[in-house]
Amino acid sequence: MLMTKRKLERALAGARDYDQWREIAEQIDRRSGAMRWREVDQSNQYDYLSIRSRLERLRDLRTRDDYSGLLFTLNEGIHGNMGGMGNAALYTRALSGTKHLIEAYIGEVSDALELLAGLDDSQIDVEEKSDFFRRADQCFGHSALMMSGSGALLYFHAGVVKCLWQHRLLPQVLSGSSGGAIVGSLLATHSDEELEGVFDPDYLASAVEHTKGFLGALGFRPPRVLKPEEVRARIDHFIPDLTFQESFERSGRLINISIAPAETHQTSRLLNATSSPNVLIREALMASTAVPGIYPSVMLLARDKYGDKKPYLPSRKWVDGAVSDDLPAKRLARLYGVNHFVVSQTNPHVIPFIGDAKRQSKALPVLRVAATRTAREWLNAGATLLQKPLSRSPAIHQLLNTTLAVVNQDYVGDINVLPPFRFRNPMRLLDSLSVGEIDDLIGIGERATWPKLEMVRLQTQISRTLRRIRDTSDLIESPGYRRAG
Repeated sequence: MLMTKRKLERALAGARDYDQWREIAEQIDRRSGAMRWREVDQSNQYDYLSIRSRLERLRDLRTRDDYSGLLFTLNEGIHGNMGGMGNAALYTRALSGTKHLIEAYIGEVSDALELLAGLDDSQIDVEEKSDFFRRADQCFGHSALMMSGSGALLYFHAGVVKCLWQHRLLPQVLSGSSGGAIVGSLLATHSDEELEGVFDPDYLASAVEHTKGFLGALGFRPPRVLKPEEVRARIDHFIPDLTFQESFERSGRLINISIAPAETHQTSRLLNATSSPNVLIREALMASTAVPGIYPSVMLLARDKYGDKKPYLPSRKWVDGAVSDDLPAKRLARLYGVNHFVVSQTNPHVIPFIGDAKRQSKALPVLRVAATRTAREWLNAGATLLQKPLSRSPAIHQLLNTTLAVVNQDYVGDINVLPPFRFRNPMRLLDSLSVGEIDDLIGIGERATWPKLEMVRLQTQISRTLRRIRDTSDLIESPGYRRAG
């Protein structure tokens, strides 16, 4: 018996796991006509003629073992938006995926890369091959997962990363501030074998029960503000005593933690295994969770060559980086060649302004961007005029600077995973979270990621292939990873 559209939508919302969600999504797509849309190449949203031509050419070259021709053809256009196939609109029409032509083309490019990487010197010139892979890795770029400051909603981040990790789609480059920094540090300081236990709600709940109130204090004013030494004990409970370099060697993941200077006229920092390899992650987290007005600023510590802990930049103190650089996209691009960003966003002041493209008219996003930019320009202009009068009141001047830092940030990426709108005000979750509540938030994070999985898989497939080649051969040495590796 065929289910009605409403029953299918209810079944989709209540799916137990991704496999069940996917099966129901395909039924909905068949009923709506979206599955037929996937099967047809034509669309004015991308250059389907160019993609089809290139696909047929790659297949022909592989069939004829024309490896030099394959290299030449790949050289012509190995980038993520070939023919407009990265257009976000191509991933909103159907729940179960995008055009089959795009999927086939990405798969063919990945297979061709694997084939070329496995050829021996007698089949293709080793210098030509090495040069191609170095350039391909640099030109195509890499993906990163950025997690916003989140308070108790860090469990939503935990659900997002759990889903990506279980489907082998977790980027190597991670960033976070406040609660997002904690989740990223959990990933970076634990091996793959350990992560299954880390994601267990009972483990997270037992830690919270042992340190009740700690996570609620991160980013929000709780009923009782914990003392700094209490926060220290809670971070020590979750995170091993490792430096950024040691964590990379342990997990192979690169965590980047945003911190902001407590003093004026200083610049914010992004701590990681490249720029600050010897800094202790626990100290970075103490700074990242030092919400202004709730916790005092923090001095960083690092481990010297003898293993002793020493002050790092002892004349400087630091606070929560979400204030000035919640999602440090430009810095990640410089450090690692990242040009594709998956964002797990839980900031309650941001979520209402980031809509789901499937539920909006085409005009609304354009109007929103225009209105946001205009408001920013007026606010910045007004702040410039008021700088001198307000300088006589340090407290108000600092508040203005903080407000500008928050307003002037970009809070979205190429793929955005958001909690349901009913969680815009997370304060009710801060008192004490039971095992069931924690499990629910992790589940919400997972379910919010399911509709994005195919988009993540396809848009990162070529870069993941290049990463595997880099990790299993000496064909690629990316500058952004050299010092960390």
